[in-house]
Order: sequence, then structure tokens, then C-alpha cells
Amino acid sequence: MSKVYIHICIIFVILVSFLSCSSPTPQQALQETFQEDIYIITALRSEELHDPKTASHLYTKLFDLTGKEEYRYKALINTIEYELYTKKYLQALQRIQQIEATKKLEDKLVRFKIVALAGIGKMRKAEQLALELVKKTQYVDDYILVSSIYVEEKKFDKALQYLESGYIKEYDEKLLDKMVIILYVNLHRKKDAIAQLETHIRIRGCSELLCKRLVGFYSDENNVDGLLTTYKKMYEERYDKQIAKKIIQLYGYTQEYDKLLKFLELTHSDDIVLLDLYRMKKDYVKAYRLSYKLYENTGDIEHLGHGAIFEYEAHSDDKKVIYGVIDKLKKVVKQKKSPLFLNFLGYIMIDHEIDIVQGMEFVQKALDIKPESVYYLDSLAWGYYKLHQCQKAKEIMDRLEQRQDGKIPEVLEHIKQIDKCLTTSTKGK
Repeated sequence: MSKVYIHICIIFVILVSFLSCSSPTPQQALQETFQEDIYIITALRSEELHDPKTASHLYTKLFDLTGKEEYRYKALINTIEYELYTKKYLQALQRIQQIEATKKLEDKLVRFKIVALAGIGKMRKAEQLALELVKKTQYVDDYILVSSIYVEEKKFDKALQYLESGYIKEYDEKLLDKMVIILYVNLHRKKDAIAQLETHIRIRGCSELLCKRLVGFYSDENNVDGLLTTYKKMYEERYDKQIAKKIIQLYGYTQEYDKLLKFLELTHSDDIVLLDLYRMKKDYVKAYRLSYKLYENTGDIEHLGHGAIFEYEAHSDDKKVIYGVIDKLKKVVKQKKSPLFLNFLGYIMIDHEIDIVQGMEFVQKALDIKPESVYYLDSLAWGYYKLHQCQKAKEIMDRLEQRQDGKIPEVLEHIKQIDKCLTTSTKGK
């Protein structure tokens, strides 16, 4: 929930107050109890959201409504917290001292006092009080509080010592995080910081806090292998798409495509990239199977079209497959006038002499969209060749050669066949 929730509750409370004041009834006591409950819930939620200013205001309202001292005390506690948050350390300290004059401070107020003392520069007093508190509580945040005072005083070894003494008791990750920051940033013991993180993660798992910290260190060190290892551990824990994206980018950077392929086959975190890898490796069987799966999952007709092309590349000598591919591509071009699919459909109908004229019609539709495409012009020329109109085919190929587009191996092979056709025709005359 957000602060919007709190504001809604406050408005609701005001409305209830207005109604109870304007329309007194025998149920007024019940309404006041209900009103108090709403204030309490909203105040507690404000504390949970670390909004002490709103919480203080609500507890003050509760005190005004009920006269209960506990609410005035809670309002005071939240006021002190807000003053610390806004760096009004002296004001906060004065309020704490007023409370201390009448009773022993609870641990929370002792922590506030330590922060206030440090804030006004009384580091010796803050340190002494923090050491007494941590000895009493053995609480994680109190170890961190002691270390923060030592860091402020630039006593980094002492700060590290206190964090380590707390860490070896429970191996708390918050303590370790503070430890490695001091090691890496303040003491410049970068290898030790990384080693500490690696050991903890290996034994106790890859928490988000520590793995992100390790990623930050590896990035600073430009350690790509370390980044990959850590991101993979993070992905195993959370299966986050953004983490998978980082892994894919790193494998792309290192050009370790076989490892990337294995990762994608195992996780299926990005099937589009996996499809590109299959295409790059010319693994057309896996490519068309994945394309058809993507089509089934998404309904995107382009996946059906690409799947048909890959299936043809995998089984171009199987007549039954070829007819199936043609049927699929006809379905595709009815929905999407893609020049790629129009040309491919036309070309295989021409090349396998299934329906040369209709194949040329599909190719012409592709050329209407991209009139200068070397591949589409080559397909049209190949259609004329198959119809034994070799002069027309030659005229198209001459255009390609003049544009220096005739260096593509498939186009060169077609030029040879068309030239041979013309030579044969001439000899026949």
C-alpha cells in the first residue's frame, strides 16, 4: 500500500467525525470506538510505511479523541523520529532528554539518542552509548549502528571488527553487506570483500541483497565471468526475466554462443533469441519446431511463416513437406502481405514447378512492395527461366549484374543456368 491509502483513511475518519458531531445518536459511543479503531489502523500503517510525520499527527488526534496517555507518547516518539529524519538533531535530543528525566529510555529511544548525539557531533558519547546498547541487545541493527559511528570517525578497522563479531553469531546478510562495503570502499581490500561474498553465497544461497552487491563489485572490476556466474545463480533463485536478459547480453558480449544456446534451451527465458541462434547455426529442425510452438502460444502469424521457411530448409527434398509448407505460407500471406513470405512462397512453387505462373504472381506481389530487391528479382527471373522465356530472364539478370548485385552465390548459379539456356536456344536455331 502507499500513502494514498493513508490519505483515504484520514478523509474517511474526518467524514465519520463530522457525521457523529452533526447527528448525535444513542450509538455515538459506538461510533467513537469505530473512529478510534480507524485512526489506530491508519497510524500503524503509517509507521509501517516509515511515515512518522503522518503517524505523529494521527496519534495526536487519538489523544485528543480519547485522552489516553499512550497515544500522546506514541505521537512524541514519531515526532522525534521525524526530526531525526529531517536532521533536526538538537530538537530531537531535547525531547529525548525530557523523557529520560522521568523514566528509563526504551531501546528504541536509546537508538534515537545515539543518532541525535552523532548528528550534533558528540561522537564519543554516541559511541559509548552504542557499545552499551549492543552489549545488552546483541541486535543486528545495533551492531550496524556501532559500525556507522566508527565509519563516521574513520575508524574502519574497528567498524569492521564489530560487524564481524555480530556476523559470526548468525551470519546475518545485513551485517555482511556492511562488512564488504567497508572492505571494498574504505579499506581497499577488494579481493577480500569479493571472497567474503562468494563464500557466503556458495554456502547460504544467493539473496537479492548480497548478489546485487557482488554484481556491483564484479562490474567495477570488469569481471565478466564473475558477473555471469552470479547472474545465473540469481536466475536460479528468482527466474527473473531482467536477470535472464543480463545473462543473454553477457554471453553475446563474450560471443559464447554455445553456452548461451544451452542456457536458453534449459530456461526458455527468451525463445526469440533462441530462435535466432538456431537460425545462425542452421539448425532448421529445432528452428521450425520452436517457431510452430511460438505460433501456438502467441497466435502471431509471422511465427507460422518463419516456421514454414525453416521446415522447408530442413526437408527441401520431401515433396509432402513442400506441399505442407506451401499451404502454410498461403495461409500466412492471406493475413499478412509480407514480401519475405510472398517471395519465398512464389519461389518454391517456381523452383519445384508446382505452379510456376501462380508462383510468379506471388513474387510480383513481393516486388510491388520492394521493387529493387535482388532476391525478388532473381525469383522472377527464375520463373521466366522455368517457363523457358530465357531472354526475359536474362534481361532481369543483366540489371542485377549492372548493379553489382549478381555476386550472391544463388544468383550467380541462376545466371549460369540462364546463360546456358540462351546458348542452347541459339544453337537450336
